[in-house]
Amino acid sequence: MKFFDLNQYEGISDGFYTEEIRRLQIEFLKLQEWVIEKKKRIAIVFEGRDAAGKTGTINTIKCNLIPEYVNYFHLGKPNINESRNWLRSFEKKMPKAGEITFFDRSWYSRATVEIVMGYASPKQYNNFMNKVNSWEDNLKSEGLELQKIYLSISKVEQKKRFIYRKEDPLKYWKLTDHDLNMLKKWDTYSDFKQRMFDRTSTKNHPWSVIRSNNRKIARLSSLRLILNQFDYPKKKLEFENRFNSRITN
Repeated sequence: MKFFDLNQYEGISDGFYTEEIRRLQIEFLKLQEWVIEKKKRIAIVFEGRDAAGKTGTINTIKCNLIPEYVNYFHLGKPNINESRNWLRSFEKKMPKAGEITFFDRSWYSRATVEIVMGYASPKQYNNFMNKVNSWEDNLKSEGLELQKIYLSISKVEQKKRFIYRKEDPLKYWKLTDHDLNMLKKWDTYSDFKQRMFDRTSTKNHPWSVIRSNNRKIARLSSLRLILNQFDYPKKKLEFENRFNSRITN
């Protein structure tokens, strides 16, 4: 598992953020063109607590990409068939040749939200945890390239964002009873989250954790993290000169 500690850059200006986001979005478009040309298949998973910034980060990354080669999947409440055939149901959502798919929550909800809230039984949870690593290795053998990113938010910051949602006349609908119930189960979720990291952060598919109390830093970090994984033509990141990021394994 890789942990990205970039909170030291919380003081970046709006102007620098805008400039850097645009530059990295251009780089991501280069990556996408390479994916299309080489018929690559890339799946990018974003996990994290409610209000951690998953949707906003994904939207920032994909907003200027060629739409017909991009898929976005937001996990809602699964139906009975999907719940019973959990991993198999996600196989149908994987990218085809030349495509990038973003998962806004994923199969890993079974390892966190579902078991914490009682949506999945202990038997379903254990079955998932015993099978997911080999399942992902299988996808890799079929040509899928998978990136797993976890956006980490503090309890204090999550509460602030919940209050903001509640009071914003355009975003109040985003705050649900489920969100509030999950907040009450913060410690239980933390325990299962750590189990997920311990058992499913593998050599082939490690978890990358990004602190997301600062939305700007989380978005920049996510873009740079993904771009760093691929050697696409005309790659020009220059991260070292712009950010002295510290990465620890």
